[in-house]
Amino acid sequence: MSFEITGKLVVKYNTMQRSETFKTREFVIEKSDDINGRVITNYIKFQAVQDRTAIVDRFQEGENVKVYFNIKGTRWEKDGKVNYITNLDAWRMESIVANTPGVDPQPNYGGSQEFSGGAAPAATSNVDDLPF
Repeated sequence: MSFEITGKLVVKYNTMQRSETFKTREFVIEKSDDINGRVITNYIKFQAVQDRTAIVDRFQEGENVKVYFNIKGTRWEKDGKVNYITNLDAWRMESIVANTPGVDPQPNYGGSQEFSGGAAPAATSNVDDLPF
């Protein structure tokens, strides 16, 4: 199951080579919500792994972003003690246009959209070329 959240990118950490074949990169977004007239600010740390560690490269700290992520959980046991670890595993990011009062933020697809499995869709030059 996939989730998404929008917020302000506040910290980008360096990529960490965890083993010869595994690397991670963490980043944090700030998410503020108005709950009954009281603003609550949360700082959410994500991780990106392997080839996804570069998804944060094109974004600047302070920029509004939308993060797509999965929740991953692991059971870890050492010296007879069991621990459970939860990770927010980011797999895609988009830039978000600044908020206008009364208007929901919209993704900015201007050249930063990631496409999987091939080239970007071709642009049409004539908007009247409808199939019906």
